[in-house]
Amino acid sequence: MGEYTSQELISIFAMQGFAGISLFSVLLLMALGLAIIFGQMGVINMAHGEFMAVGAYTTYILSVACEEYVPGFLPYYFVFAIIASFIVAGFLGYLAEYALIRHLYKRPLDTLLATWGLSLIMQQAFRSIFGAREVSPILPDWIIGAYHATETIDIPINGLFVLGLTVVITLGVYLLMFKSNWGLRVRAITQNRIMSGAVGINTKMVDRLTFALGCGIAGVAGAAFTTIASTGPTTGSAYIVDTFMVVVFGGAASLFGTIASAFTIAQAQSILEFFISGSIAKVITLLTIVVILMMRPEGLFSIKVRK
Repeated sequence: MGEYTSQELISIFAMQGFAGISLFSVLLLMALGLAIIFGQMGVINMAHGEFMAVGAYTTYILSVACEEYVPGFLPYYFVFAIIASFIVAGFLGYLAEYALIRHLYKRPLDTLLATWGLSLIMQQAFRSIFGAREVSPILPDWIIGAYHATETIDIPINGLFVLGLTVVITLGVYLLMFKSNWGLRVRAITQNRIMSGAVGINTKMVDRLTFALGCGIAGVAGAAFTTIASTGPTTGSAYIVDTFMVVVFGGAASLFGTIASAFTIAQAQSILEFFISGSIAKVITLLTIVVILMMRPEGLFSIKVRK
């Protein structure tokens, strides 16, 4: 860092920090869905990244359809694409839980292998339908460009949009989980599944809807992802490891821990990647997390539940 002046370092950290906000937003949206599923159901969903890809491809399809049939709607389609991504990914998640996951509860290794197989099937489906090349939707003009904060600092508009979307989704998840009757049922099942069933809660339906909700949020993450990168058949698998790191590091079932963990990991990787290679940055980040988890195995913020 000695070759940079203090002013240049401030600009570098600011620019990389804003670049890390986009990664933070995608990781947080992915981790929110995964934390909800893992926290309540104990399911390690290895196909979670592919549900993110479903959202990204849904956005791409709507972009192509809009360009061909209603080009005048292009400036507005992206908002509807986010909603469609949530619905499509959530519906596929509902089907996956009904057809596969519900038969494997209390069998974590079998669930892990089954969802890993599901991820491979979905990747091949993406490759067969969309081809092996990466694709990108046509983004509206209002989401492209940057805000010039100073002469040396540019703030990407797409990053601000994705951050705003993440704030809305996170607030919605908080209200749903802690301020609604359905969230009360979810938390009751998390603490004591047998007693929840005994008092009349339909645990199977809550599980199914929870899995669908987690996958739907991953679909929204996919729509947000299209603003920062292109999408390919293996795009989701590239983010699943980082997403698991966020959930484990923050503490399973802890909303605040998930937010703090996603922000820490995203900013660390973004800033380190400027000074060293991306692979070394990931290694340093992972080693740091491992060391912290050795001291706090339950994660940064854990929720105590009755066993």
